[in-house]
Amino acid sequence: MSLRLDVQVRRGPLQLAIELEVGARETVAIVGPNGAGKSSLLLAVAGLLPLERGRIALADEVLDGGAGGPFVPPEARRAGMMFQDLLLFPHLAAIDNVAYGLRARGVGRAVARATADEWLRRVGLAEHGAALPGSLSGGQAQRVALARALAASPRLLLLDEPLAAVDASTRLRLRRDLRAHLDAFAGPRLLVTHDAVDAFALADRIAVVEAGRVVQAGSIAEICSRPRSRYVADLVGLNFLRGICRGGRLQVDGGGTLIVSQAPEGNVLATVHPRAIALYRSRPDGTPRNVWPAAIEALEVAGDRVRVRLRGEPWLVAEVTPLAVAELQLGIGGTVWVALKATEVEVFAA
Repeated sequence: MSLRLDVQVRRGPLQLAIELEVGARETVAIVGPNGAGKSSLLLAVAGLLPLERGRIALADEVLDGGAGGPFVPPEARRAGMMFQDLLLFPHLAAIDNVAYGLRARGVGRAVARATADEWLRRVGLAEHGAALPGSLSGGQAQRVALARALAASPRLLLLDEPLAAVDASTRLRLRRDLRAHLDAFAGPRLLVTHDAVDAFALADRIAVVEAGRVVQAGSIAEICSRPRSRYVADLVGLNFLRGICRGGRLQVDGGGTLIVSQAPEGNVLATVHPRAIALYRSRPDGTPRNVWPAAIEALEVAGDRVRVRLRGEPWLVAEVTPLAVAELQLGIGGTVWVALKATEVEVFAA
């Protein structure tokens, strides 16, 4: 039972034009910058944002055929929706929040509460059924919202930033538990997230949305190895360049020329891993084919490394150890020499 989307609708200044298919038992993560249309896409699939044109179909049933076409109201779509802000009813106990969808479909109170109690047990909250949302931690509230989305036996699952409201220590455990629940769900799963780790850990496939359109979609390996935009490159931690390649020389848009190996001719995209970039206080000798001076724009700690933003031709980000920062006496406004081997520049057709 696949979900097929041709979503064409305007929301404020943004015009969505998104085509996508999500297979049965497949989790597709929607990633993209703020304002790209990710949450609007989920609202359209849920029936809360009717299409102007296009088509949303689940298996053989058309849920929305655009203006003048068939339209299945939200309550009849059997879509389990987990909102970014959770939207738990503050006056209802956890068990009644989870039972709400079942009660709205006409299920008797006793059966609905028994089902809700079972789902609270599955998400590790068996002892919190009587608790009001205000007394729960962020992680516990996330689990209640997930249980509510799953309890009504939905045909598809829609999750909007499901781990956004939890702290780092809770996030790891919840991510693992959420992955298990997603894997056990038989229908299509559509997940919106701004966090690359969440996307890679939870999804089978990634779709990148920018300015209301899918600019790249594929497996995690495809997205990481061949990013098609600067946003995607930043998401996976790579430097991203555009330019024209002729005879093994890449003329970079914005300035600079790099010697590259095994590169196609013409308009190309290129990536450079920050750890492939070497920094020196004086011009280095040796084998690197690409050497140029650059000014240090910023130093950013990232785990056990330091990201060094370099203004030169071209502009790049390098990653070095804290020890290298100290030994090279790197500081904002200082100048360094950049060295990069031709084989470290990954070039592919634009």
